[in-house]
Amino acid sequence: MLHDAWTAAAAAFTIALSAVTSAHVVLHKRDVRAALGWVALVWLAPIVGAVGYLVLGVNRIRRRAQALRLPDYRARLPEALRPPPPDLPPAAEHLRSLVALADGVVRRPLVAGNAVTLLPGGAAAYPAMCAAVDAAERSVTFSTFIFDPGRAADRLVDALARAHARGVTVRVLIDAVGVRYGWPPMHRRLRRAGVTTELFLPRLGPGWLPFLNLRNHRKVLVVDGRVGFTGGMNVRDHFLPPPEGRGHGDLHARVEGPVVAHLQAAFAEDWLFSAGEPLEGDAFFPPLRAAGPVLARGVTDGPDEDFEAVRWLLLGALATARERVRIVTPYFVPDAGLVSAIDVAVMRGIEVDVVLPERGNLPLVQWAQTAQLWQVLERGCRIWLSPPPFDHTKLVVMDGVWTLLGSANWDPRSLRLNFELQVECYDPDLAARVEALAVERIGRAHRVTLADVDGRSLAVKLRDGVARLLSPYL
Repeated sequence: MLHDAWTAAAAAFTIALSAVTSAHVVLHKRDVRAALGWVALVWLAPIVGAVGYLVLGVNRIRRRAQALRLPDYRARLPEALRPPPPDLPPAAEHLRSLVALADGVVRRPLVAGNAVTLLPGGAAAYPAMCAAVDAAERSVTFSTFIFDPGRAADRLVDALARAHARGVTVRVLIDAVGVRYGWPPMHRRLRRAGVTTELFLPRLGPGWLPFLNLRNHRKVLVVDGRVGFTGGMNVRDHFLPPPEGRGHGDLHARVEGPVVAHLQAAFAEDWLFSAGEPLEGDAFFPPLRAAGPVLARGVTDGPDEDFEAVRWLLLGALATARERVRIVTPYFVPDAGLVSAIDVAVMRGIEVDVVLPERGNLPLVQWAQTAQLWQVLERGCRIWLSPPPFDHTKLVVMDGVWTLLGSANWDPRSLRLNFELQVECYDPDLAARVEALAVERIGRAHRVTLADVDGRSLAVKLRDGVARLLSPYL
């Protein structure tokens, strides 16, 4: 009898858990296919499916932020208090609808008076970042996904420690998964040097389940609230030229002007969430004067209130382009909506070039990427594969006037699961400099044709097709 009672109780618990989990899926999942998949898993693999959904499927970020009752740094200004939009450059007049779209999905306004200096590769970016930290007088805030031990890390840690030693307020935030890419973990060394360092989202809920998704992929350095750095570059020797590193390509940017406050606000939100410490006052948010001609806006994206902001911006850019769009990205697994937007742009007569690494660093992603290239190739999109070393650069440049730089890739992980930071810019001179980087890569690359993709062996097509089934989590 006791055994029968336990069996009945276990069955009732399993059914109740599956029912509650299924109800959550139905109420909160936007994508019908994802919802059907989760419901099927929950019922076909009882308990295992529910636990899997808890780890991978629930947006725990918003739940935890609400539980902590953190103030909303991202609250939109009332209509009456919003500053008037700045005048666009003449070459960007046709992009007013893109500005309007961004105003609707991004919580920060387009601001004038910015200067943007491009820093391609670690040889340019890391010394500039260290020099800025060494010049800091009041505050340094730094966030990264990967912080690997090595020469690049040694120099930056030493600069951060020197700043702390001379009384500068230093705050460092490292993603809890990214920090484990190298050993020993750098947050321990920073803490030993006295630098206040936190990990982003090390645990889930009760403290025993790790977050496998929802990573902080942003790269931000702000010094004295006046000088900012952002882009796609982690801290690792891969981005240093040989013999110190592998010579991997990437792009960072140094920014000055009012948009630096957007970078600082993005860090402040993440820091408040992770450490519970508000960053306020002139040490972090000083008055900012115009520093250059670039109109710019910081675009935060993540599985919270900023969900899919970058994706909407990319869709808008492809819809408003008049001449050409050039994309450089290390990972290209766009969803059906972005594929359609690229195809429609090409069919409207827009030149669309996508530059990808010939040899990726993540085989599964590259296989999935190859499996769906035909979807854009058949409409005339031009795909280019750049030769080694691996290129981690992320940029979009459109019509010689609009540029998008930052941390996001063209894949579901960046556009749905991770926290990202982009900077959109309107300026012909900056766009020319960014486009020159894309054109230089195209000049070294070879073009992929539909015949190349169709000519893969059956075994390779099957391998790539199976990898594509995992694309929502790649």
